[in-house]
Amino acid sequence: MSELIRVKPTQDGTYTVYRGSLALVAGLTRLQAERYEASIARQPRAVSPLMGL
Repeated sequence: MSELIRVKPTQDGTYTVYRGSLALVAGLTRLQAERYEASIARQPRAVSPLMGL
């Protein structure tokens, strides 16, 4: 199942990119956040050893 990737503004005027409930990167401009969102949306998700799968 694919988790939703989204960009949300913060109170300090920067943007944070989320995958599901996990914040991936914060403190970006809107353009940076949208570019990052687009780049990770094109890539298949790798399974992290930290996820315990």
